[in-house]
Amino acid sequence: MSIRKRLILSNIGMIVIPIFSVLILEIFLGYLLFIVFDGNPQGTEQNLFISFRFIGMLIILIVTNGLLTYFISKSIIQPIKNLSNAAKKISDGDLDFSVTSDKKDELGELSNTFEKMRLDLKEAKGTQARYEQNRKELIASISHDLKTPLTSIKGYVTGIQDGVANTPEKLERYMKTIYNKASDMDSLIDELFLYSKLDLGRAPFTFEEIDLYPFFTDFIDELNFNMEKGTAVFLADEGRDYTAKADRDQLKRVVTNIAQNSLKYMDKEHKQIHVELTSESDRVVVKIKDNGNGISKDDLPYIFESFYRTDSSRNSRTGSSGLGLSIVRKIIDEHGGTIWAESQPGEGTSVNFTLKKVT
Repeated sequence: MSIRKRLILSNIGMIVIPIFSVLILEIFLGYLLFIVFDGNPQGTEQNLFISFRFIGMLIILIVTNGLLTYFISKSIIQPIKNLSNAAKKISDGDLDFSVTSDKKDELGELSNTFEKMRLDLKEAKGTQARYEQNRKELIASISHDLKTPLTSIKGYVTGIQDGVANTPEKLERYMKTIYNKASDMDSLIDELFLYSKLDLGRAPFTFEEIDLYPFFTDFIDELNFNMEKGTAVFLADEGRDYTAKADRDQLKRVVTNIAQNSLKYMDKEHKQIHVELTSESDRVVVKIKDNGNGISKDDLPYIFESFYRTDSSRNSRTGSSGLGLSIVRKIIDEHGGTIWAESQPGEGTSVNFTLKKVT
């Protein structure tokens, strides 16, 4: 019952209850004084009746109004006190409590809204803590990934200066190593720069109509050429329409990042990547599946989050910054699509995303 209805009924009760109570009191007093004790209605018993009736009316009014006011106030003030205490706890940083209410009035709705806000704040706090922890790990990882090739480059340069590379073959090997290490650093810096631009909304996008069938045909051919031990398979109906609106270069980065992410962490002797296109009425669904170890259920919801990495040591071994899938998600978001992952430990992972179809 709403507070408004409760107050109206309370006001009606303050009028109706005393009236009926007084009538009952008069009947009872009249019966007691004039019937039981056989009093004279015109004598002293009448004055006694009037006095008792007046005192009874005062008591009835005081008790009725007092009880109604108490219960109505309690039903309003107590939830407000609970909300006030909850607000104080939140201001102190305590989010481990509940203010859920089963009441159907305005304060019940307010309590449930407050409870939803508390849960959202708790989730946001957890996300922020996880984000901050991953950010610190990423900074440490990037520092390590930059320092390691720099240290290696300095070592090889010192070797050249000291005459250790005393043959053309050894000198060539030293120079090639220096070049590869510098290229790794350049790729890492490019990835960080792109992530920063996407995060700030400053990355340029040039959208055009792209037929995804030949686009992915070329991508699979290139992937098969670069895969040492493995195969890439393209699954699509050539007769269907797969024309979507996308930025060609950014889309290439998306599929390349997903494929590289799969290949880096796949420990199978024969690596497999399947790319499947599905044409729907207003969108094209792209599914890129591998035969790797899969991702645990605990990690799966967070793999596209900024700075999140399922295994920091694994990222160090593979030379990855852990930003690849975060970049993928931001690019797909800019395309107005959605991205999600499906995985079964031991069976592989499927990264799926959608693009708006040109109709």
